[in-house]
Amino acid sequence: MFRTALACLALTATLLAAPTPATALTAADATDLARRAATLDETAPDDTSAPGAFAVGTTDVTVTVARRSFGAKVWYPAASAGANRPVADGAFGVVAFGHGFLQSVGRYASTLSHLASWGFVVAAPTSQGGLAPDHSAFADDLNATLTWFVDQGTTPGSRFANHVDPAALALSGHSMGGGASVLAAVRNRNVRTVANLAAAETNPSAKTAAANLPMAAMLVAGDHDTIAPPADNQIPIYQAKPAPKQLRTILGGCHCGFMDSGTLFCDSGSIDRAVQLKLTRRLLTDWFLYTLSGDTSRYDAVWGIQAQNDPQIRFEGAR
Repeated sequence: MFRTALACLALTATLLAAPTPATALTAADATDLARRAATLDETAPDDTSAPGAFAVGTTDVTVTVARRSFGAKVWYPAASAGANRPVADGAFGVVAFGHGFLQSVGRYASTLSHLASWGFVVAAPTSQGGLAPDHSAFADDLNATLTWFVDQGTTPGSRFANHVDPAALALSGHSMGGGASVLAAVRNRNVRTVANLAAAETNPSAKTAAANLPMAAMLVAGDHDTIAPPADNQIPIYQAKPAPKQLRTILGGCHCGFMDSGTLFCDSGSIDRAVQLKLTRRLLTDWFLYTLSGDTSRYDAVWGIQAQNDPQIRFEGAR
């Protein structure tokens, strides 16, 4: 991998610059070099599971489009970190993210703020949080969120004026929100891509809707998911959708492992939550950099040998 090569080059340069040792390399020296190589590899700039270059700002907004009005939490690239900070220079893609059934948007903060650090505005509607959510309405809320941000990008005085790329719109979500993202995408041809987590079947059916989903989509699953098992949810959605499409299955991952903390009746996997979240951050960041930002350097991580031979994530895809 590229970051491993960088690590090796850095260590080689260090050894060449050092005085010639009087004795052979000791076991302790070898252990230290291995540790330093691992550290360099972990923090290399192409490690998209690590934070990106942007500080992250947060704000709460009220989305009002036509007859719809609801709150949303927003994470965005900022000039400095904190609440209600100015947006960083540039125009950014927008990702609307749908929460899971009975889950607060705050349970996804680590992943959504991570995406913002890599140059995306991420907005999570707080609507449809009750015991009887309307999946179709939630899909409309996700689309309304994208429409609102495009409008804000051309509204003088808006925090996001001149900071929205209207050609770089995406949908995402977890569980119920993942299924709703499929419904939303079918209704909105301005959406460039979809990437969701443990997408669950909805009413109306996300499985049925997927057959009419034209844009590239990545479904991320966990093979230990017992709440929205892949066989009954993500796999049928994937199979129904025409190419281009991907199903990336985190080995040992579970349904609740996509959230920052679990709740009552959560399932569990064979890998730690921190590991699953790290893999999730990498998958989403690589996908959005490639599909929204046009970063062709991410091809190998998205479609190439690196993606297809990842020992922690099973790959299935059709272009």
